[in-house]
Amino acid sequence: MDLHQLWTIISLPDNVPIVLLMIVVPFYTWYGLRQAFANDRLIGELEANPALAKTHHRKTQPWKPGWAKEVHVWPFLLRIEFLAAIIVTLILMVWSITLNAPLEEPSNPTLTMNPSKAPWYFLGLQEMLVYFDPWIAGVVMPSLIIVGLMVIPYIDANPLGNGYYTFKQRKSAILTFIFGFIVLWVTMIVIGTLIRGPGWMWFWPGTTWDHNRLEFAVNRDLPDIFGIKGRVAKIIFGAIVCGLYGAVAGWFIHKLIAGQSLVVGKWKLIKEQPFNQKIFKRMSLLQYVVMQTFLIVMLSLPIKILARLLFRIKYVWVTPWFNV
Repeated sequence: MDLHQLWTIISLPDNVPIVLLMIVVPFYTWYGLRQAFANDRLIGELEANPALAKTHHRKTQPWKPGWAKEVHVWPFLLRIEFLAAIIVTLILMVWSITLNAPLEEPSNPTLTMNPSKAPWYFLGLQEMLVYFDPWIAGVVMPSLIIVGLMVIPYIDANPLGNGYYTFKQRKSAILTFIFGFIVLWVTMIVIGTLIRGPGWMWFWPGTTWDHNRLEFAVNRDLPDIFGIKGRVAKIIFGAIVCGLYGAVAGWFIHKLIAGQSLVVGKWKLIKEQPFNQKIFKRMSLLQYVVMQTFLIVMLSLPIKILARLLFRIKYVWVTPWFNV
């Protein structure tokens, strides 16, 4: 899109949250990691100096004599939370007064918007509809996201990192969150807002949105690329490919969970992680299987997106009952 179209889109009242999302999420991710790295350095200093650990204030700032080792919830914590609530309330009041609600004219079946987009918080789901069957993108994936968030406290065997920021002690959890929420979910929302133009076609930044544009992009199923035409053959071929993906992805994820090194030729892709090995020993079989399942499904999303965008592959596993 050109600069005029860009300003028109980002200035719409219903797109303001997306603009804020693009600013706030990277900033607070950096800010949280900055504090986590500072705490990791402090933990390293205290572990190397047991005498300092007995007297240090447990803060990243240098310790000063007379500091209390513990502080009360009131007023030190609740005062900050109360001020934060007041500031957020004022921001929402100014927002609601200065920006009109994104209301449109009554529904007209003879006039459809192009592109017709869902609210910003559903744009990620709408973008997934490009790569998966509607029942997968609209039912299975959201259900897995909700269930996955619910089971996190039960599959997380790491007792550290509660009440303070840390990266070394919560490396796997933080990287999984960054990959799942920021890299996948937020990116799909931005793509649905700024990249998907008329006809839900892909417009690179700088390309003017043209309602008269026609895109002759032929999407093919993976079996068609290999010349497989029969229904039974397609089902068997797709099952084999999905099974191979599950095996390779499961093996790779196992290396991450178990903290084992991964060497491919001359390249060492994953270093040995003694801390992850300790956490892996604390996990039960049920915790391990559930974590493996959710991570394999989560990893399949970017792979399917790349396969569609780069190679125009629509489905990998084609059956009369479902398509993957």
